[in-house]
Amino acid sequence: MSNELLLVLDYIEREKGIDKSIIVAAIEAALLSAARRRFGEDADLSVIIDRKTGDIDVLKDGKKIESGEFGRIAAQTARQIITQKIREAEREVVFGDYQAKIGDITNGIVHRTEKGNIIVDLGKTEGVLSYKEILAGEDFPQGSRVRALILDVKKTSKGPQIILSRTNAGFVKRLFELEVPEIYEGIVEIKSISRLAGERTKVAVASKDDKIDCVGACVGVRGSRIKNIVRELHGEKVDIVRWHDDIKEYVKAAMSPAKIKHIDLTTEDKKIDIEVEDDQLSLAIGKRGQNVRLASKLVGWSINVRGQVQAQEIVPDDNPVEDQTEQEPAEAAPTSELSQLQGVGEKTLTALREAGFDSLEKIARATIEDLTQVKGVGQKRAEQMIEEAKKTLS
Repeated sequence: MSNELLLVLDYIEREKGIDKSIIVAAIEAALLSAARRRFGEDADLSVIIDRKTGDIDVLKDGKKIESGEFGRIAAQTARQIITQKIREAEREVVFGDYQAKIGDITNGIVHRTEKGNIIVDLGKTEGVLSYKEILAGEDFPQGSRVRALILDVKKTSKGPQIILSRTNAGFVKRLFELEVPEIYEGIVEIKSISRLAGERTKVAVASKDDKIDCVGACVGVRGSRIKNIVRELHGEKVDIVRWHDDIKEYVKAAMSPAKIKHIDLTTEDKKIDIEVEDDQLSLAIGKRGQNVRLASKLVGWSINVRGQVQAQEIVPDDNPVEDQTEQEPAEAAPTSELSQLQGVGEKTLTALREAGFDSLEKIARATIEDLTQVKGVGQKRAEQMIEEAKKTLS
């Protein structure tokens, strides 16, 4: 046993990076516990492993126990401890490796599904891809390959757990870094990114070299680079936005494809009021408010969009104040507060505002299809709201 033990300890220290003194101490502790179970808790026992020869001595009252049976127990215990330590060391290595890879993309093969999660074989270990972290409509049958972002690494009793994601904005960012050499090399920089997974993503980029067009580099020849990214995202729309130091120019780019007519900034509150032509309003707001929400997150400012008709109603008149006082105060212009809509709950009102329908004018000009895109609004309710908004404003 002695020579075999030393050879195994030397191998583990060399190949696994575990100090053999740690394993020897663990074996001594385990053997002492086994000896106490055999001879009693009150017995005067000690275990000594010679670091040079590998000999194992169990002492009772200071005298070596000569027992063939206990010798077998000692050998078995040593093997168990060594196996356990190797397993723990391998887990630590895997944990350290993947801890350093958080934010990177990894590839794996779908091994099985477990409690609603997809278990991905990554080679040295397994990753967990929950259904919340995949795009709507994605299906990964057993044996299929999958690419995902390493979102987090957790220690568990069964070893390190690698948390994967395909919905995180970082996944799109890493795809750009892998697909666009200029980004990987640092010539083109991703300044900001906002994403509604499975629907749409906006990426703001800037070039450190005046000779390199940042948007063109991301798109690639005949759109080859962006097509590869969109294909990986299963058709998710990706808008590449040119970043600007000038916040007004940046907002105009971020609100693309809508064309902006006028911008007002409130720097202290980081609020932006945008005026667009009426025919650009739905485009500026986007499906279920996607465009304006993603643009707002991209630039880091709160954005409010209004049409030209609404802007004319709220912009102060150039006439003197005394001319305004001649108007009938109560009947001059109907109020456009959404709260006037009968039977509309606060949650629905909030959803309407978030989608860009923050006035009766916008409701009146909206189509039934526009309103049914808002969460909690069905076709019949949309018809009622449009009709009621028109009556209130008439």
